[in-house]
Amino acid sequence: MGPVGESGLGGARPRRRVSTAALTAVGWAVGLVVTALILGTPYLVFGYHKPALHLVLSTLDASVALLLSYLVYGRFVRSRLTQDLLLAQGLLLLGVAGLGLAVVLNLFGAAHPETLDVWLPLALRTAGALLIAAASLAGSRHAVPGRWLRVSPLLTVAAACLALWVLRDSLPVALSSSAPATAQRPVITGHPALIASQALAALSFMVASVAFTLRAVRRDDELLRWLGPACALAAFARVNYVLFPSLYSDWFYTGDLLRTAGYALLLVGAAREIGQYWSARARAAVLEDRRRLARELHDGLVQELSYIRAEAHSIRSDEGSSERILSACDRALDEARGAVDALGRSGDEPLGFVLHRAVQQVAERYDATLDVDLDHSVSADPEQRHALVRIAREAVSNAIRHGAAERVCLRLVCDQEGRRLVVEDDGRGFDVVAVAQGATGYGLTSMRERALALPGSFEIESAPDRGTTVGVSW
Repeated sequence: MGPVGESGLGGARPRRRVSTAALTAVGWAVGLVVTALILGTPYLVFGYHKPALHLVLSTLDASVALLLSYLVYGRFVRSRLTQDLLLAQGLLLLGVAGLGLAVVLNLFGAAHPETLDVWLPLALRTAGALLIAAASLAGSRHAVPGRWLRVSPLLTVAAACLALWVLRDSLPVALSSSAPATAQRPVITGHPALIASQALAALSFMVASVAFTLRAVRRDDELLRWLGPACALAAFARVNYVLFPSLYSDWFYTGDLLRTAGYALLLVGAAREIGQYWSARARAAVLEDRRRLARELHDGLVQELSYIRAEAHSIRSDEGSSERILSACDRALDEARGAVDALGRSGDEPLGFVLHRAVQQVAERYDATLDVDLDHSVSADPEQRHALVRIAREAVSNAIRHGAAERVCLRLVCDQEGRRLVVEDDGRGFDVVAVAQGATGYGLTSMRERALALPGSFEIESAPDRGTTVGVSW
C-alpha cells in the first residue's frame, strides 16, 4: 500500500480512464446507429427466428438484473440513499419480469395466449423503468425511515399485478402470435397500450441515462458511471421493441441485442463497484492499523524519550555530554512525533495543510515564529508528500537548532516553473560548501537526495549572518 509516511493509503498514481460523459455518448451513439440502420436500410435483416437464443438472452438478462438488485440493495443498507433503494427495486422488477414469468403463467393456464402473459411482464418492466428514472432524479436524499414506506413502490406494483390477474379473462390481446411477414423492415404492431408502455419505458431510460451521467460527473461513483451508457442502450432497446416487438415473441431482434449490451455494461459497473468497495475496506483496515501503531508509539516511545530528555537536564558534565544528550533526544523526539503524525493521518488532506502542521510542531518546540504562505491547490503524489514533509521538518529544525533562527517562513507555490517548496530563516547562516564537505553535512545530503528522488531539484543559499534559504522544485 505504499511506504509509511504522509502518503495516506496507497501509492499508485491515478489511472487514466474514459470520461463519464464520453461513455454515455458512446452508448447513445450505438443505439442511434443501430436504430438508424433499421429504419434506413431496407436490405438489412435484423430479425431472426431463434426461440432458443431469445430465451437464453432473456434469462441471462434477468439473472444479471436480479444480481445487480441484490448488490445495489447492499449499497442502500450502507448509504441509506433513496437513489439506491429505488434503483434496487427497479432492477428487481426487471429481473422478475424476465425470469420465465410468461412461461409460468402458461404452465398454470392462467390466461389466454398473448394476454396476461404479455401484460403482466409489460407492467413489471414499465414499473421497473419508472423506478430507475425516479432513482436517477432522487439525488443524495436519504430514504424515509419505515419499512412499509421503503416497500411501497413494490406493493403498488403487486396491487396492479393482482388486478391484472383478476381481470385476466377480459384482457385484450396484446400482440398477435402470428409470425411477421418480413424481417427486413419494422413492423409496428400490437395493442396501443403495449406500444405506449414501451415508449414510456424508453423515455424513462433516456431520462435516467442523462441524470445518472450528470450525477456521476460530480461524484466518483463507479456504478453511476456505467449506469448512464447502460440506460441509453436500454432506452434504444425499447425503441426497437416499438418497431418490432420481439420481446414478446420467439424472434431474436436488435432490441434484444441492445438490451443485453446494456446489462453487460451494468455488470461491468457492478464488478468495478465491488472492487472499489473492497479496496475501500482494505484502505480503512490499513488506516486503522496505522492509527493503532501511532497510538502505541505515542504512548510508549515518545513518552520514554520525553522522560530521558527531562532527566538529561540534571546531568553535570564539563565535556558537554548533557548538551549532546539533549540534542539527541530532540532529534529522536522529532523523528518519533513525525512518525506518529504520519501514521495517524489520512492522505486526503491538502499538501499545504500537512506541511504546515508538521513544521509548526518543530517551531513551537523551540519557541520560534513561523510564517506561512501556502497554495493549497498544490498537490503531490503520496511518496512525494512524505519526502517533502521530511525535507521541510529537517530544514526548519536545522534553522532553529543550528542557525539560532527566531523566524522561519514556509512557502508552497506553483508558478510557470512548476511546484516549489521554500523554507527561509533569519538565522546566522553558514558556509554551504564547508558544511557540505564536512562531517556535519549529512542533513543537507539527506534533503538533497530526497529532493532528487521526487524527481526534482534542490537548492540552498546561505552565508554567515545572512540566513538560509532551502528550495525544492518538482
